[in-house]
Amino acid sequence: MLKLLVVEDHALVREGLVRLLDQVEHDVTVLESADFESALNLLDSEGEFDLVLLDLALPGIDGFAGLDILRRRYPAMPVVVVSAFDDTPTITRVLNLGASGFIPKAFSGEALLSAVREVLAGNIFRPSGQRVSQLDDTTPVPPSKMRIRPEEVGLTERQSQVLALMVRGLSNRDIADQLGLSEGTVKIHATAVFKALDVNSRTQALVAVARYGIDFENVF
Repeated sequence: MLKLLVVEDHALVREGLVRLLDQVEHDVTVLESADFESALNLLDSEGEFDLVLLDLALPGIDGFAGLDILRRRYPAMPVVVVSAFDDTPTITRVLNLGASGFIPKAFSGEALLSAVREVLAGNIFRPSGQRVSQLDDTTPVPPSKMRIRPEEVGLTERQSQVLALMVRGLSNRDIADQLGLSEGTVKIHATAVFKALDVNSRTQALVAVARYGIDFENVF
């Protein structure tokens, strides 16, 4: 028998997910939890599940911290994040923390079931072919009390250095001088930074740094 766990604080969404997941297979049990603490209690009493579907915006705990706890306690148990926060850096960070997939809440029921089946088959699911949110001044981001490392949102060491110097207000020419690079190379790295953060400009990149809490302490 397939055993699934839905961890979601909004009752309407949680109940909808439970009903939908009943269609994954003929022989499936779907349990539910409205908060992270009760989810851990269920895992302690029921044993590991075949799959956990986890919301990022749960009361009482940072969603990324919750994901990290599950991956450490139950390394063999797949966890999929189902969230309305579907911007590129969030998806990248979720997968870097060891999730087996990310399913946007904007997905249709059919698309969600297909993604769940893909993960149950042992694959990693990342949404493709659908436009995910692009960060701007009004884009919500998952609540997080933690500072995050640049590599968690997909930045390389050099890209992190370029972004850190952007934050300090340096021009591309000044960044080139500081890092011993050509100005053209800095522009290439800046373009890669914008792509990783899913932004279009230096200003939007600075907004992303502030809102995700990117920490450059160990970049240099």
